[in-house]
Amino acid sequence: MLKSRIAKRSILFNGKKTSVSLEDEFWNALKEIADKRVIRLSHLVAKIDKQRGHTNLSSALRLFVLNHYQSRPRDDK
Repeated sequence: MLKSRIAKRSILFNGKKTSVSLEDEFWNALKEIADKRVIRLSHLVAKIDKQRGHTNLSSALRLFVLNHYQSRPRDDK
């Protein structure tokens, strides 16, 4: 059975502090993506926030992570 804990996390970006509710796996994936891009997590969140349209930020972050991993080349070994 899959269990994932959703945690409310505070992040400061664009001069404002906001909270997002994300599962640990999504939060860790966002940190990994930011590290690979050699940018701060707050800068990555700001970019996602700018492009999100009318979706809430937590959903936009999940969709960003999903899209990131789905668009990677697959190793079919």
